[in-house]
Amino acid sequence: MLNRPFRGSVAVAAGCVTPGQLRGPRFHRLFSDVYVPAVSGLDPSHLAVRARGAYLLVEGRGVVGGWAAAELLGASCGPAGALVDVVVPAGTQRGQPGLRVRRGRLLPDEIADVAGVRVTSARRTAFDLACRCGVWDGIVAVDALARIGEFEPVELLALRTRHLGARGSARLPEVVRRANRLSGSPMETRIRLAIAEAGLPAPVLQHPVGPYELDLAYPVLLLAFEYNGGDHLDPGRALRDLAREAHLARAGWRVVRFSAAEVHRRPDDVAARVRRELRAACRARGLDPDRLEDHLR
Repeated sequence: MLNRPFRGSVAVAAGCVTPGQLRGPRFHRLFSDVYVPAVSGLDPSHLAVRARGAYLLVEGRGVVGGWAAAELLGASCGPAGALVDVVVPAGTQRGQPGLRVRRGRLLPDEIADVAGVRVTSARRTAFDLACRCGVWDGIVAVDALARIGEFEPVELLALRTRHLGARGSARLPEVVRRANRLSGSPMETRIRLAIAEAGLPAPVLQHPVGPYELDLAYPVLLLAFEYNGGDHLDPGRALRDLAREAHLARAGWRVVRFSAAEVHRRPDDVAARVRRELRAACRARGLDPDRLEDHLR
């Protein structure tokens, strides 16, 4: 019990801990009567840990939804510090700091099980987030969940018909139209959206070059754009990156990378950099940069 989130009242009744110990440094309080051991290696701020803790409050009555469901499904795409949503059909369950209670109807095929935690399915989670979030965040969510759930974004329109009048569903067609399950990560989606918002030609997603794939590529110009994530700092990953870079360089590719700060805070700058690089690549090949669309058809 004490190597994962647990109900404090249950642990006390079982004689595993005392109320005083729960208030001490050995445990972190996630929610009312829900704790996680401080020495378990579990980060109490991590969305998946908080989601598993929140589920204990609604087990047998409700499910985890929203960004927390996406996290547990393996489609991590939520903002930092996202609240944990739980969905219950009715009852007296109340929200509390970090926990949001939503009441609604879930059909059997809209519920999945992740290691004993009931969550909204990938499709239902994508539908809910597309309806509740802004357009960009909704597209990010649909991209990630469609990839993990192996469905096409257009399939979400059937849920709109199933749940007529769902708040925010009017924006669903736009989100679905702009979503793409080939996107490899939320940051890749945001780069793609910045490019689209600037009216630039759409890149090819996951373009193969030998044994590797490029996130967002313009094959005619041998130019690609990628997100430079923190995992690239891992020593093993760094060695693999060197081999990948050498292969791409030999094939004549130029790869431009963006940081998280650029992608999140300065999407206009990202688009401007893409524009400059596209025009420079055209000139390097003796092509007219003012006819960019024609060259990339």
